[in-house]
Amino acid sequence: MADTTLTWLGHSAFRLDTSRGKRIYIDPFLNGNPKCPEDELEPERADIVAVTHGHGDHVGDTVDIAKKHGSTVVAIVELSGWLGKQGVDDDKLPAPNKGGTVDVGGVKFTVVNAFHTGSAPDGSYGGEPAGFVVTTEDGKKLYFAGDTCVFGDMQLIGRIYEPDVAIVPIGDHYTMGPKEASVAIELLGVKRVVPCHWGTFGLLTGTPDQLDVPAGVTVERLQPGDSITV
Repeated sequence: MADTTLTWLGHSAFRLDTSRGKRIYIDPFLNGNPKCPEDELEPERADIVAVTHGHGDHVGDTVDIAKKHGSTVVAIVELSGWLGKQGVDDDKLPAPNKGGTVDVGGVKFTVVNAFHTGSAPDGSYGGEPAGFVVTTEDGKKLYFAGDTCVFGDMQLIGRIYEPDVAIVPIGDHYTMGPKEASVAIELLGVKRVVPCHWGTFGLLTGTPDQLDVPAGVTVERLQPGDSITV
Protein backbone atom coordinates (compact mmCIF):
# COMPACT_ATOMS: atom_id res chain seq x y z
CA MET A 1 0.00 0.00 0.00
CA ALA A 2 1.27 3.47 -0.84
CA ASP A 3 1.92 6.10 1.82
CA THR A 4 -0.34 9.02 2.56
CA THR A 5 1.61 12.15 1.64
CA LEU A 6 1.07 15.86 2.24
CA THR A 7 2.67 18.37 -0.13
CA TRP A 8 2.90 22.10 0.60
CA LEU A 9 2.17 24.27 -2.42
CA GLY A 10 2.98 27.57 -0.71
CA HIS A 11 0.77 29.85 1.41
CA SER A 12 -2.06 27.64 2.76
CA ALA A 13 -2.40 25.43 -0.32
CA PHE A 14 -1.78 21.70 0.08
CA ARG A 15 -2.11 18.52 -1.93
CA LEU A 16 -2.99 15.42 0.06
CA ASP A 17 -2.52 12.06 -1.64
CA THR A 18 -4.03 9.21 0.37
CA SER A 19 -2.75 5.68 0.53
CA ARG A 20 -5.89 4.53 -1.33
CA GLY A 21 -5.27 6.88 -4.24
CA LYS A 22 -7.47 9.89 -3.46
CA ARG A 23 -6.02 13.26 -4.49
CA ILE A 24 -7.26 16.15 -2.36
CA TYR A 25 -6.48 19.85 -2.61
CA ILE A 26 -6.91 22.08 0.42
CA ASP A 27 -7.25 25.85 -0.13
CA PRO A 28 -5.87 25.58 -3.70
CA PHE A 29 -4.48 29.09 -4.21
CA LEU A 30 -2.20 28.06 -7.08
CA ASN A 31 -2.30 30.60 -9.91
CA GLY A 32 -1.42 33.97 -8.43
CA ASN A 33 0.43 32.34 -5.54
CA PRO A 34 4.06 33.50 -5.89
CA LYS A 35 5.31 30.48 -3.94
CA CYS A 36 3.44 27.73 -5.81
CA PRO A 37 5.84 25.53 -7.80
CA GLU A 38 5.33 25.94 -11.53
CA ASP A 39 4.69 22.23 -12.06
CA GLU A 40 1.81 22.37 -9.54
CA LEU A 41 -0.14 25.21 -11.16
CA GLU A 42 -2.37 22.92 -13.24
CA PRO A 43 -3.56 19.84 -11.31
CA GLU A 44 -3.65 16.73 -13.47
CA ARG A 45 -6.50 15.34 -11.36
CA ALA A 46 -8.41 16.24 -8.22
CA ASP A 47 -10.95 14.00 -6.52
CA ILE A 48 -11.79 16.43 -3.72
CA VAL A 49 -11.19 20.10 -2.94
CA ALA A 50 -11.64 21.45 0.61
CA VAL A 51 -11.89 25.19 1.24
CA THR A 52 -11.60 26.62 4.75
CA HIS A 53 -13.12 30.03 3.97
CA GLY A 54 -14.01 32.42 1.19
CA HIS A 55 -11.02 34.73 0.94
CA GLY A 56 -9.46 34.68 -2.53
CA ASP A 57 -6.12 33.36 -1.29
CA HIS A 58 -7.93 30.21 -0.11
CA VAL A 59 -10.71 29.70 -2.65
CA GLY A 60 -8.03 30.21 -5.28
CA ASP A 61 -8.54 27.90 -8.26
CA THR A 62 -11.34 25.86 -6.68
CA VAL A 63 -13.99 26.61 -9.29
CA ASP A 64 -11.73 25.89 -12.26
CA ILE A 65 -10.42 22.67 -10.69
CA ALA A 66 -13.91 21.42 -9.86
CA LYS A 67 -15.25 22.15 -13.32
CA LYS A 68 -12.30 20.52 -15.07
CA HIS A 69 -12.02 17.41 -12.93
CA GLY A 70 -15.53 16.95 -11.54
CA SER A 71 -14.19 17.28 -8.00
CA THR A 72 -16.35 17.16 -4.91
CA VAL A 73 -15.88 20.46 -3.06
CA VAL A 74 -16.16 20.49 0.73
CA ALA A 75 -16.88 23.96 2.11
CA ILE A 76 -19.17 25.40 4.74
CA VAL A 77 -22.78 25.65 3.61
CA GLU A 78 -22.92 29.36 2.69
CA LEU A 79 -19.64 29.23 0.78
CA SER A 80 -20.91 26.09 -0.96
CA GLY A 81 -23.93 28.09 -2.12
CA TRP A 82 -21.64 30.73 -3.60
CA LEU A 83 -19.51 28.07 -5.32
CA GLY A 84 -22.65 26.57 -6.84
CA LYS A 85 -23.50 29.94 -8.34
CA GLN A 86 -20.04 29.99 -9.94
CA GLY A 87 -20.76 26.75 -11.77
CA VAL A 88 -19.66 24.01 -9.37
CA ASP A 89 -22.09 21.08 -9.69
CA ASP A 90 -24.58 21.20 -6.79
CA ASP A 91 -24.39 17.41 -6.56
CA LYS A 92 -20.68 17.81 -5.79
CA LEU A 93 -21.27 20.21 -2.87
CA PRO A 94 -22.09 18.31 0.35
CA ALA A 95 -22.22 21.68 2.20
CA PRO A 96 -21.57 20.79 5.88
CA ASN A 97 -21.49 23.21 8.78
CA LYS A 98 -19.38 23.42 11.94
CA GLY A 99 -19.43 20.23 13.96
CA GLY A 100 -20.60 18.21 10.97
CA THR A 101 -18.75 15.45 9.15
CA VAL A 102 -19.12 14.41 5.52
CA ASP A 103 -17.70 11.24 3.99
CA VAL A 104 -16.42 11.62 0.44
CA GLY A 105 -15.39 8.27 -0.97
CA GLY A 106 -14.07 7.06 2.38
CA VAL A 107 -12.30 10.30 3.34
CA LYS A 108 -14.04 12.13 6.19
CA PHE A 109 -14.06 15.91 6.59
CA THR A 110 -15.11 17.31 9.96
CA VAL A 111 -15.70 21.07 10.10
CA VAL A 112 -14.25 22.70 13.21
CA ASN A 113 -14.03 26.25 14.48
CA ALA A 114 -11.63 28.98 13.39
CA PHE A 115 -11.52 32.64 14.36
CA HIS A 116 -11.05 34.94 11.39
CA THR A 117 -13.09 37.21 9.15
CA GLY A 118 -14.66 36.01 5.96
CA SER A 119 -16.46 36.73 2.73
CA ALA A 120 -16.60 35.18 -0.71
CA PRO A 121 -14.10 36.54 -3.27
CA ASP A 122 -16.69 38.98 -4.64
CA GLY A 123 -17.40 40.36 -1.17
CA SER A 124 -20.68 38.53 -0.65
CA TYR A 125 -21.40 36.51 2.48
CA GLY A 126 -19.55 33.20 2.48
CA GLY A 127 -20.29 31.86 5.94
CA GLU A 128 -17.85 31.76 8.83
CA PRO A 129 -14.24 30.67 8.36
CA ALA A 130 -13.54 27.15 9.56
CA GLY A 131 -10.90 24.48 9.91
CA PHE A 132 -11.02 20.82 8.92
CA VAL A 133 -10.07 17.55 10.50
CA VAL A 134 -9.46 15.21 7.56
CA THR A 135 -9.50 11.48 8.27
CA THR A 136 -8.16 9.35 5.44
CA GLU A 137 -9.41 5.90 4.49
CA ASP A 138 -6.68 4.28 6.60
CA GLY A 139 -7.39 6.40 9.65
CA LYS A 140 -4.70 9.08 9.36
CA LYS A 141 -5.95 12.37 10.84
CA LEU A 142 -4.81 15.82 9.75
CA TYR A 143 -6.01 19.07 11.32
CA PHE A 144 -6.01 22.04 8.95
CA ALA A 145 -6.52 25.08 11.17
CA GLY A 146 -7.28 27.47 8.31
CA ASP A 147 -6.76 31.16 8.95
CA THR A 148 -7.14 31.74 12.67
CA CYS A 149 -5.82 33.20 15.86
CA VAL A 150 -5.10 30.88 18.77
CA PHE A 151 -8.17 29.97 20.83
CA GLY A 152 -8.63 27.84 23.92
CA ASP A 153 -10.93 25.30 22.31
CA MET A 154 -8.03 24.04 20.21
CA GLN A 155 -7.57 21.84 23.26
CA LEU A 156 -10.96 20.28 22.51
CA ILE A 157 -9.96 19.66 18.89
CA GLY A 158 -6.88 17.82 20.13
CA ARG A 159 -8.87 15.88 22.73
CA ILE A 160 -11.71 14.82 20.43
CA TYR A 161 -9.86 14.12 17.18
CA GLU A 162 -6.24 13.40 18.24
CA PRO A 163 -4.73 14.53 14.92
CA ASP A 164 -1.50 12.94 13.71
CA VAL A 165 -0.42 16.21 12.09
CA ALA A 166 -1.54 19.82 12.64
CA ILE A 167 -1.23 22.34 9.83
CA VAL A 168 -1.22 25.81 11.38
CA PRO A 169 -0.67 29.37 10.11
CA ILE A 170 2.29 31.23 11.57
CA GLY A 171 2.80 34.29 9.34
CA ASP A 172 1.32 36.95 11.66
CA HIS A 173 -0.58 40.07 10.49
CA TYR A 174 -3.60 38.21 9.06
CA THR A 175 -3.35 35.12 11.30
CA MET A 176 -1.55 34.10 14.43
CA GLY A 177 2.20 34.54 14.46
CA PRO A 178 4.80 32.14 15.88
CA LYS A 179 4.23 33.13 19.52
CA GLU A 180 0.51 32.40 19.35
CA ALA A 181 1.01 29.36 17.11
CA SER A 182 3.38 27.88 19.69
CA VAL A 183 0.58 28.03 22.27
CA ALA A 184 -1.85 26.54 19.72
CA ILE A 185 0.51 23.59 19.23
CA GLU A 186 0.70 23.08 22.98
CA LEU A 187 -3.10 23.16 23.31
CA LEU A 188 -3.55 20.67 20.48
CA GLY A 189 -1.11 18.21 22.01
CA VAL A 190 0.16 17.11 18.61
CA LYS A 191 3.60 15.67 17.92
CA ARG A 192 3.98 16.86 14.30
CA VAL A 193 3.32 20.32 12.96
CA VAL A 194 3.40 21.79 9.45
CA PRO A 195 3.59 25.62 9.48
CA CYS A 196 1.85 27.47 6.65
CA HIS A 197 0.60 30.94 5.63
CA TRP A 198 4.11 32.34 5.96
CA GLY A 199 6.65 33.77 3.53
CA THR A 200 4.16 34.40 0.71
CA PHE A 201 4.11 38.16 0.98
CA GLY A 202 6.20 40.73 2.85
CA LEU A 203 3.58 41.26 5.57
CA LEU A 204 3.81 37.61 6.64
CA THR A 205 6.94 37.87 8.78
CA GLY A 206 6.63 34.78 10.98
CA THR A 207 8.95 31.84 10.27
CA PRO A 208 9.17 28.24 11.53
CA ASP A 209 12.44 28.99 13.34
CA GLN A 210 10.53 31.38 15.63
CA LEU A 211 8.28 28.63 16.97
CA ASP A 212 8.82 27.57 20.58
CA VAL A 213 7.23 24.16 20.87
CA PRO A 214 7.14 21.56 23.65
CA ALA A 215 9.80 18.86 23.78
CA GLY A 216 9.05 15.95 21.48
CA VAL A 217 7.19 18.01 18.87
CA THR A 218 8.53 17.85 15.31
CA VAL A 219 8.17 21.01 13.25
CA GLU A 220 8.23 20.07 9.56
CA ARG A 221 10.16 22.94 7.95
CA LEU A 222 8.84 22.50 4.43
CA GLN A 223 9.60 24.60 1.40
CA PRO A 224 6.94 24.87 -1.33
CA GLY A 225 6.90 21.60 -3.26
CA ASP A 226 8.19 19.54 -0.30
CA SER A 227 6.20 16.57 0.98
CA ILE A 228 5.94 14.56 4.18
CA THR A 229 4.60 11.09 4.83
CA VAL A 230 1.71 11.10 7.28
